Amino acid sequence: MSRAIHVFRTPDRFVAGTVGQPGDRTFYLQAVHETRIVSVMLEKQQVAILADRIGALLDEIHRRFGTAIPPESDHVGDLSPLVMPVDAEFRVGTMGLGWDAESEAVVVELLAITEGEFDESVVLDDTDEGPDAVRVFLTTEAAREFAARSSRVISAGRQPCPLCHEPLDPDGHLCVRTNGYKRDAELSKSLDFVDPEVFRNLTIQDEGGYLDVDPTDPDDDTDPGPNPQD
Repeated sequence: MSRAIHVFRTPDRFVAGTVGQPGDRTFYLQAVHETRIVSVMLEKQQVAILADRIGALLDEIHRRFGTAIPPESDHVGDLSPLVMPVDAEFRVGTMGLGWDAESEAVVVELLAITEGEFDESVVLDDTDEGPDAVRVFLTTEAAREFAARSSRVISAGRQPCPLCHEPLDPDGHLCVRTNGYKRDAELSKSLDFVDPEVFRNLTIQDEGGYLDVDPTDPDDDTDPGPNPQD
């Protein structure tokens, strides 16, 4: 069966949002164009990584090509919640990020989590083999706003402990700075990012015009586990 690729070339909105109360939030990304709505579930850390890498990509595009990029800002024009009800197409495993030079658009691709390995060359590709995906084209302005809104959504969760900066739980908190403990965090497969260093080793693909990067990730972004809730 061929994979499903949901493409949004001119989305009306592409936003991060949550369902649930602080401490028990589930994170989603939602793309909307007219009456068409596609939502995917992912983890809080994935939202943070995506927002951060989009900012780095925009800065590199301006540096390398002189493309006009809107300045970084905390202003968010779209503060509306997700369109309800939220029916997730899939849970995100791998994320891809690129630049369409022809339309001057940031391209975000979200691929469904899979049990086995797959060829990463399918990212930003229309091949029939591979995980289902959502591909969204964003103007530079929309990309900046996506990053700003994502940061606001992330910070709207539980307040951090003033000592260890870990989220405070309503039922209590074992602080590592006061003889508490913290279990070792492991890198989750769900945080794989095809292009974790968008500001380094950029090349242009032959046909698509996307900026592609080295798929290796030396960073140790940690993930508390498979639960997407916050």
